[in-house]
Amino acid sequence: MTRLLILVLILALPACTTPEDRSVRFIVAGDSMMAWNGRDQNVAAHLQRLLGEPVGSVARSLAQVDGGVGFLSIPNQIAGYAPEWIIVNGGANDLSQNCRCSECGRVLDRLVTSDGATGAIPTLVARLRSRGSKIVWVDYYTSPRYVGTTCLSTYQELEARLSRMVSQMSGVTLVELGETFSPNDLSLFDRDRTHPSPKGSALIAQAVANILRQE
Repeated sequence: MTRLLILVLILALPACTTPEDRSVRFIVAGDSMMAWNGRDQNVAAHLQRLLGEPVGSVARSLAQVDGGVGFLSIPNQIAGYAPEWIIVNGGANDLSQNCRCSECGRVLDRLVTSDGATGAIPTLVARLRSRGSKIVWVDYYTSPRYVGTTCLSTYQELEARLSRMVSQMSGVTLVELGETFSPNDLSLFDRDRTHPSPKGSALIAQAVANILRQE
């Protein structure tokens, strides 16, 4: 599905640590779904409050998996980092900028092939795993803006490919937001009806925290 695009435990902690702090156990990377709502209300900030320990954030709006320069390249965001956990998403900007949900087969194949074995996303995840980091890949939710559009089938296919990828890798978990992040609940979305509201960012963080607490 189109998935463009969770309370306070320790108030004394800062909203989220700076990207330069390489001592943290958790780093959030990816695109605007992770970065939205600023340092005090983004996914990393909510996750930090839930976990009660520092969470770094290097996520940036407009970032791509298979493109972008500097921090607008998701692989570049995490270059040189080897925390215990990396929470990451990506792919929406690759799709929106390169095919706009129409005839996206080639872009999908560059991101992750139909068998989940190769592509920019599996390559990135394998590289991060080789450094010893465990990965939580966060799939996209369905936003009100894109319900009923041609984008749904593209993101359904991306989700299916990501599921196949994760089934072939150890130390990698896929967080699927589709069942808990309803497009009918407008309180989860910003005014653009695409990005998460602070409540939505909190819900994403809660879904991630549920995974981390099981480990």
